[in-house]
Amino acid sequence: MGGYFMVKRFAVILAAGQGTRMKSKLYKVLHPVVGRPMVQHVVDQLQAVQFDQLITVVGHGAEQVIEKIGNQSEFVIQDEQLGTGHAVLKTEDLLGNEEGTTIVVCGDAPLITSETYKALLDYHEQEGAMATVLTANTSDPAGYGRIIRNESNQVERIVEHKDANEAELLITETNAGTYCFDNKALFAALKNVSNDNVQGEYYLPDVIEILRSQSEKVSGFLTTDFDETIGINDRVTLAQAEKIMKRKINEQHMRNGVTIIDPDHTYIGLDVTIAQDVIIQPGTMITGVTSIASGAEIGVGTEIDHCIIGESAVISHSVLKDSHIGKQAVVGPYANIRPESTIGDHAKVGHFVEIKKSTIGNNSKVPHLSYIGDAEIGRNVNVGCGTITVNYDGKDKYATEIGDHAFIGCNTNLIAPVKIGEGSYVAAGSTINKDVPSEALGIARARQVNKLDYARSVKNQKKD
Repeated sequence: MGGYFMVKRFAVILAAGQGTRMKSKLYKVLHPVVGRPMVQHVVDQLQAVQFDQLITVVGHGAEQVIEKIGNQSEFVIQDEQLGTGHAVLKTEDLLGNEEGTTIVVCGDAPLITSETYKALLDYHEQEGAMATVLTANTSDPAGYGRIIRNESNQVERIVEHKDANEAELLITETNAGTYCFDNKALFAALKNVSNDNVQGEYYLPDVIEILRSQSEKVSGFLTTDFDETIGINDRVTLAQAEKIMKRKINEQHMRNGVTIIDPDHTYIGLDVTIAQDVIIQPGTMITGVTSIASGAEIGVGTEIDHCIIGESAVISHSVLKDSHIGKQAVVGPYANIRPESTIGDHAKVGHFVEIKKSTIGNNSKVPHLSYIGDAEIGRNVNVGCGTITVNYDGKDKYATEIGDHAFIGCNTNLIAPVKIGEGSYVAAGSTINKDVPSEALGIARARQVNKLDYARSVKNQKKD
């Protein structure tokens, strides 16, 4: 049980809004930020704080949100979107009789960290306030509600930008849209919130004025990072949030000993782990549950998703997905490593090579212009330029096996299922559809015939 002096804590996530300004068929809070739905970011950060209950208020797209969050939260449905106050009131059956602290957060504010949530809760409880507003300073407060404090530095009221007078417009402390409440006081005040406004909605910030009118203490907790408080309302703010989170992720990796040559043009996902002394060149995108070991270098324009990259491996100008790259392996430039592939230690997959669901053994080489699919290639194998494993007959896929120390000549077709024995050779230009025994030479091509003076006779015919 979390809390200051063991006070029970509850969290309510407001995620019922339709988000019409996103102009999207996708429900607003499911739009991803750095690859994860924005509401999932909120849930993740709240769970790191630990609450006695976490409740998400859903409306439009409720089924999709419930499916995405699953058992990480309880849910209540706001059938009619009648404002934020109305949304919180929907949780009364679950929270109305509880004593403790309730934090109300927005499902479209994915950048607020668990550290900020915890600091806000601790401050609220230490102050003994009935409500505490999360606030932030900005040099450009246009559009934000202003925090009006009294001589005791308590929050007197929140004035929306459109309602602010000239003096209030000069205030740079803004409302971040996140609140802590004494739970009993919250639900008592919600009963008095009116919808007498242009929108005909019940607004949660009105609870602040109700509590102040009852001479209750309302505090404001000023966070030092305005960027955290950004709410996402459209594609512009979505891109801003993406940029901010990407920058913070990159900065954390750099502080941990990773060299990122151009952080502004490097995209690293939340579930990526990178060891010290890795070098990441510009234009790279690293996503999924990816792990990169020490000393690896990720080259310009590389895409890596759900991969394990071994120590001191070098990847350049390539696309890798759901695969394992061994230590000191070299991949690229312009290689495509498709899912379920393993590139061994000290192996090389070079220019314009596609690997699909295959294993390339330690110290083996597929240097250029080849397709290797559904294959098991042993150790110390050399696969010549233009080699193709012919793995598909239009209906089924078949496997190719190449033993250790084999040598495959250039421009070879290996028609699967086929086995190339250990230490064997396949002559360049061959189309192999039978197994080649160990230490043998497989050759399958038409015998060369030279027709003397043929070219001269053709040229003479053209002249005539």
